This record gives sequence, structure tokens and C-alpha cells, in this order.
Amino acid sequence: MNTSTPSTRSCRSGFRLVGPGRLAAWTAAAALLPLAGAHAGDPPKLKEGLWEIHAQTIENPGEKTTQIIYKLCRDHAYDKAADALLKDVKGCTTILKDLGDGKFASASNCAVNGITVVSNGVTVFKSNSFTHSETQAKYVPAFNGKAEEAMTQDQQYIGACPTGVKVGDTISADGFIRHHK
Repeated sequence: MNTSTPSTRSCRSGFRLVGPGRLAAWTAAAALLPLAGAHAGDPPKLKEGLWEIHAQTIENPGEKTTQIIYKLCRDHAYDKAADALLKDVKGCTTILKDLGDGKFASASNCAVNGITVVSNGVTVFKSNSFTHSETQAKYVPAFNGKAEEAMTQDQQYIGACPTGVKVGDTISADGFIRHHK
């Protein structure tokens, strides 16, 4: 099992658009669309401050499991900017649906550099301080050997951002602070 902290551009969910190139950015964005698009049905604005994010991805073939744990300092402006970034992913068509009771679903189809990724996900806003999402994606043809990916993510508000940590900054599981640019 691999435990890591993502790097490069932030998204509302706290995940980063990882790796070089449009395909990697698009792949990460497709997995995050359930949370970003959830604004369509007016879920609660998330509390401003420090959030802890726990995510697990399982890639197939091979059942490769990756755990991602880190903290993100966020505010409403940050979330709005991240939503806008995700909504502007080129080559993607996404359908969003409010299922009621703080539950939102998305289905997306994205095509970049000859690879099609079809993803489906559900995000539940249990309150303005806790979210849970589950997303499945299929890659045709396989991308870097990955044909399918499942991601489960929990985000929880834990308090004010510490001194020296600004909106958009992340704190890795080992305490390293990555400043948002």
C-alpha cells in the first residue's frame, strides 16, 4: 500500500491535479466531478478552515491500493475557484443530479489524447463539516496500465488553519507544509 500526498494544482475536494499533461489533469478532475458539481443543487457551503482528507484508490488490473491523507486550508473563495477549474475541463461531458438529502451524483465522459474515461460517482454532504464520496472510472484504452479505478474519499473539518498556513496550502501526513501558489 502506498501512502502519498498529491502535488501541483488544487481542486475543491482537496485533491490535486497530479502529474504532467492534460490527461493526468483530466483523469484527476473526472474523479472529482461528483464533489465539484454538487453545487448544482445547493449543498451547504463547506466550513472555512482546516480540513483533513482521507482517500483510497484501487487501480485495476492488479488491485493496486493507494492511501492519500493530508490536510487542506480552504475558504469559500478557494472552493469557488476550484469548482470553476473543474467545470472547465476540456473534452468532458458531465451530467449532475441532486438526489436529495445532501446526496449528489455525477456521470462524466471525457476524451483526451485518444483515451476515453467514463466515471460515475456519488458525494454525500453529511453536514457543512463532513463529506463522503465514491467514484468509479474506466479507461479505454488503459492509461499507464490502468483500466479501472475506484476512489473513496472522506473530508472532515478539523478547525482553524494553523499560523503560517494560508488558504490553498496543504499539510502532508508527516507535517510538511506545501504552500499554494
